[in-house]
Parts: sequence; C-alpha cells; structure tokens
Amino acid sequence: MHRSRGRLSRSDDFARAYRAGRSVANKYVVLYYFERQEPGLGDVGSGPRVGFSVSKRLGGAVDRNRIKRVLREAYRANSQSLRGNVDLVLIARSPLVELIERSGFKAVEEKILEVLRKASLVSTGEDRRPSS
Repeated sequence: MHRSRGRLSRSDDFARAYRAGRSVANKYVVLYYFERQEPGLGDVGSGPRVGFSVSKRLGGAVDRNRIKRVLREAYRANSQSLRGNVDLVLIARSPLVELIERSGFKAVEEKILEVLRKASLVSTGEDRRPSS
C-alpha cells in the first residue's frame, strides 16, 4: 500500500476540516472531521483520510514524534471499521503525554475510539480488530 494513501498532507485539507468540519473532544484528544461528498482532485482514492497535529507546547521534536506514532498506530489498528469518505484531524492535548507514560498504547487506543464513537464514525460493535 502506498504510504501516503489515507493521509492528509496538504494544508488545504487540514484547513477544510477545521473550517467546514465538525469537532468532538475528550480530555486527551480533539477530533475534527469533514465528510467529503466525493473524492476531490487531490484525493488518493476514497475512504477515510487522517492527519495528526501535536503542538510544540507538548514537548520537543522527539516527544511530539512519539505522540504522533502512538496516535497513528491507535488509528491504524481501528481504521478498518471507519465508514465513508471522511477527513479526520486528531489533535493531541497535554494530558495525552501523561496517559502515554502512565498507561501506554491501549489507553490511548480507547480514548481515540471514544471520540470516533462520539462522532458516530465507528460503531461500538465494529471497533475491534479480529483477535488472532
């Protein structure tokens, strides 16, 4: 699979999610989402696309990249259950840093699923990957 497939990379895509999309949040992350009517010119196929944002206030580059890796993996593990052509922007909040250190990946995964459920982008019965 092409690495950029399913990712938001253009600032216009992020701006559209912020400006025209809706948002849901919990203590750890903010989710902006914009439901695309049809794939646009810059889109790579259809289906969900995601972008991640971590403020410089949350730490140095190493810390921010670690947060993005954890967010990316938590999203990837559950992305198969998302429906529709939707652009997502996940923004880390400062309590997420402590959650990663204290509780690890599974806790972050649950918090991301929580905001996806709030946005009705994933149902409670479909949010688990098959156990093998």
